[in-house]
Amino acid sequence: MTSREISDLISFKLGRRNFLQAVLALGAAGAVSGCSSHATPARSSVAAGILNAGMGPIPGDHYLSSTPDTVLWGYVPGLHTPPTLQIRSGETVTVDTVSHEGLLEDQGRDPETFFGHHGVASSEVLEDAKDIAASYSRTPRDFDLDGPHVVTGPIFVEGAQPGDVLKVETLQTDLRVPYGVVSSRHGKGALGIKPDGTPPAGIHISEVMPPTHTDGRETGIPTDYGNISVYTPVEDGHGIMDGGESKIRFPLRPFMGMMGVAFADGDPTAPQLNSIPPTLGGGNIDIRHLSAGSAFYLPVNTEGALFYTGDPHMGMGDGEVALTAMEGSLRTTFKLTVCKPGSGDAPSIAFNYPFGETDEHWIPIGLSDPDGSQGGGQNSDLNVAMRRAVVNALDFLESDLNITRSVAYAYLSAAADFTISQVVDRTTGVHGLIRKADFI
Repeated sequence: MTSREISDLISFKLGRRNFLQAVLALGAAGAVSGCSSHATPARSSVAAGILNAGMGPIPGDHYLSSTPDTVLWGYVPGLHTPPTLQIRSGETVTVDTVSHEGLLEDQGRDPETFFGHHGVASSEVLEDAKDIAASYSRTPRDFDLDGPHVVTGPIFVEGAQPGDVLKVETLQTDLRVPYGVVSSRHGKGALGIKPDGTPPAGIHISEVMPPTHTDGRETGIPTDYGNISVYTPVEDGHGIMDGGESKIRFPLRPFMGMMGVAFADGDPTAPQLNSIPPTLGGGNIDIRHLSAGSAFYLPVNTEGALFYTGDPHMGMGDGEVALTAMEGSLRTTFKLTVCKPGSGDAPSIAFNYPFGETDEHWIPIGLSDPDGSQGGGQNSDLNVAMRRAVVNALDFLESDLNITRSVAYAYLSAAADFTISQVVDRTTGVHGLIRKADFI
């Protein structure tokens, strides 16, 4: 057995952070190679303050800011989108991401005024958010058709070729502002009214959210749509909401809702490049476990992989039912590593389907419509996503851990958790949580 195979086996058994600690304790850090451990310890910071572009600590080997020229608003990069940055495999990059909330057309497309209404001083509104809202012109904006997300990138990773896997390790997340926003928009979310004016199956029209009598979409003026945005300040690492008679206080769990590689091609605003539905290239995957300390494996479809990120979340519950998470700009540092077929550096399933990993869990993923807007129609059936997550879990346990498939199926039923990632991104998602500690 090669040193790489040994390191991969130990990593699978111990979890990546425990593996790294064990290697350091043995003084053998130089004896292993590949994609098995973090370059730096994972960290999330929720300290209050403003991190304007380029200011404060930037731990990555490279840095990428979000400007009107380095972002796509509402769309993801295609297979031939020119990169904004080029790095070598295994290097780290710090990205200053910008949340779309407070910038969108239904909020006035003026973050300074929007947040000012909530008592936020102009100096506490990110300059790059102001610039993007005021000056973005790479693609025309159509609020009713475009995705909402400010997508930063793509990053060209040297050595990545179709058939490889890009391993995306989130090493560190830092809040750029001490506040976020949770929004609910008409016709969207778990309780949104259907396009034909009827409620979704299982609820009455009176249970639709936001309530139908506040729906002003017929005006064609986004600021009159009646959408709801709940401003949520941060205090001591918690989000604070005014619930009326009492306040609500919940812990933050920052992570990037969108991490992906180029998957489709077309004109910059082609439907298949819309930023809303996740695909086999990742994208708007919205899995809250993919925070600092996690790894996300993505099948590569074009030279350089063309990694992109966006949709920064300060906190999200599984399901993301109202439509958005607690959205807020983050500074995130990634390690991007190319994994080649046969190297043992990535789970076998990851060469065909996104796959996640934390210190405690392997995370098989299922999507209801993994080609996004390609192929006609949009399947949002959670049953389809669930079945695919189970099949991917079985394939992983059988192929990578050599578990008999019938026993793996029984194990998943007895001990694994399958959870709704989100129900609001047209393509719905389910992810499994397989405990590493169960395999002895």
